[in-house]
Amino acid sequence: MATVTFREEKIDLKDPYVAAFLAWMLPGLGHFYQGRTGKGILFSVCILSLFIIGVYLGSSETFGVGRDVYFSLRQGDRRFHYFAQVWTGLPASPALLQYLKDPTGQKPLFGGFMAPPLLGTEATQSAYGLSGGSGGQPNAPTVDNIRKRLNRGYELGSFYTMAAGLLNLFAIFDAWMGPVDAEEEKRRKAALKAEKAEKAKNAEKK
Repeated sequence: MATVTFREEKIDLKDPYVAAFLAWMLPGLGHFYQGRTGKGILFSVCILSLFIIGVYLGSSETFGVGRDVYFSLRQGDRRFHYFAQVWTGLPASPALLQYLKDPTGQKPLFGGFMAPPLLGTEATQSAYGLSGGSGGQPNAPTVDNIRKRLNRGYELGSFYTMAAGLLNLFAIFDAWMGPVDAEEEKRRKAALKAEKAEKAKNAEKK
């Protein structure tokens, strides 16, 4: 158990490591665990809303839902955006599951939900049961086709989902360390400074 003092009020952080893990799993969950309901609601509503809007912008009837949230380390499609999106926790986890199950995106689960797109090569599309290349198959879920069809929605959706993940990093830190009290921080720094000055003074006397 851990407690911090914020504006002369003691806050029970319970187990800060458990709280941080829960905050990563689902935005706001770590704060609900600590009994900090107000912050839990604030983080869950704001961060999840941002993520859901981003997923919506990256969706279409043709290619499926959440095509702007996926994980890929394939040559020609290294999706480093996911390293920001993954901090949203469970909402972004289907992307990792899709990649581990089938990195090529040829046999996606859940109707292609957060699945890696096809690379658009003849060989890849042939294995997927398509032919004629990405130009001849405009409805094939290739990287180029998805970006072309979704247009700005793809970029905006990617930005929103990345922002949600990065914002949740602050929520995780807050669940782990507790709120920062500016006045308490000033007193702590002043005390450390005075302690160093006292040590230096004692060293000079010796």
